[in-house]
Amino acid sequence: MESKSTKISGLSHHLHGVLTELHRQPYPHVPNPLTCKKRASVALIIRVRPTYDHWPNSTPAENISQPAQPTQQRLDEFFSYSWVQHGEPEVLFIKRASRVGDRWTGHVALPGGKRDPEDADDKAAAIREASEEIGLDLTTDDTISVGNLPERVVTTSWGSEPLMVLCPFVFLTTRSDPLTLKLQPTEVASTHWIPLRALLSPSLRTVEYVDMSQRFGRQGGFLTRLAIRSLMGWMQFSAVRLVPSETHQCTTTPGFVPEENTPKSSLIQRFKGWCLSGQADSNDTTRPLLLWGLTLGILADFLDMLPPHQTVQLWKYPTFTVPDLRLIVSMVTYNLRKHNALNVRSGARPSNMASDGETTALPVTQETNFEHDRNEVGIGGLGVGRYYGLTDRATDGTSYAVGIMLRGYYDRLRIAIWVFLAWRVAIGSIASVSAWQILRRLR
Repeated sequence: MESKSTKISGLSHHLHGVLTELHRQPYPHVPNPLTCKKRASVALIIRVRPTYDHWPNSTPAENISQPAQPTQQRLDEFFSYSWVQHGEPEVLFIKRASRVGDRWTGHVALPGGKRDPEDADDKAAAIREASEEIGLDLTTDDTISVGNLPERVVTTSWGSEPLMVLCPFVFLTTRSDPLTLKLQPTEVASTHWIPLRALLSPSLRTVEYVDMSQRFGRQGGFLTRLAIRSLMGWMQFSAVRLVPSETHQCTTTPGFVPEENTPKSSLIQRFKGWCLSGQADSNDTTRPLLLWGLTLGILADFLDMLPPHQTVQLWKYPTFTVPDLRLIVSMVTYNLRKHNALNVRSGARPSNMASDGETTALPVTQETNFEHDRNEVGIGGLGVGRYYGLTDRATDGTSYAVGIMLRGYYDRLRIAIWVFLAWRVAIGSIASVSAWQILRRLR
């Protein structure tokens, strides 16, 4: 049986190959759509935690490659250390602070944010945001700027309206000692280092439940949302339960320690909160950390490059919790899901096993067409437009395996919802007529 040390060592080896490939084959720039000028960047920050049996003998400063060296040489030198080869690769996530009106409140995410006019480029925005949100300087000598992941157009309203172009960048910290982080209280509630092994583990795959009544009943108030919730239930999305190796809480975040004189909610307020709860609370420590939505889409790009390449197989289609709606969705989307799965399996996957593997990134040959790509959406109405890169490709040239799986899915989902509503109206009408006839007979 393969030992834990061997598994970790193998993962570090594969990580070296993936980072080398990302450096050698950068993903192309995706321009903004005509109707959207916003751009945002996030930082995927990786470290290797030393294990007990292979602790580094040298001081942290001696483990740092010279910044004047080429990036490839710095990567090769870093992964040549024994403590790195037997170390535990980890990724840094943040849990956003709860803020009213923020669509990502309380979500697990990567450090990052909107690009400002003073930012020189998209990577500069990621570096600045990491410094502002968690106090981490990604320009120091002990950090290697590796490359980028596929850029994507983020949309809302189930893909009909572009919000921004999101640009993920990959950074590797070469320090063997823990990093000192300074969390911005209004932005970040906590940070979490998650082992790559946990992100790749099938046993930690789960689902996240989202209250879609907030989307469908925005103008109708409490009763409309309650009716939609009762009718359609929750929507569930693929997720990963995170198991942190290290957590840092921002103790100055409002509500971190409950105040003694906080007035208790009334019975009606508690009932409304129970009925319409749909947003994560950053101060709720009992709620498990779940990676889902847009951030999971970004990580899927990265994880799919690592063996055993099971990201797509472990991913689940969005659906609903109400049994008859769930069944209708399954029936309406069956042929589409089968067709998209064939497209994914027919795609060509580059080899990420060797550090010298070469794969040519596909050039952007056309602008994003939102009428065509609006179905490539993510969680809670957030989606990604078309992008091009190193992972699986469909026969039409589209990259990104999960994007291929979702092609056309949300159009079918809308049809399924209308079929469900018609079904419920028919059942309700039949039940009402039957009840009326029974009452007439009893008179």
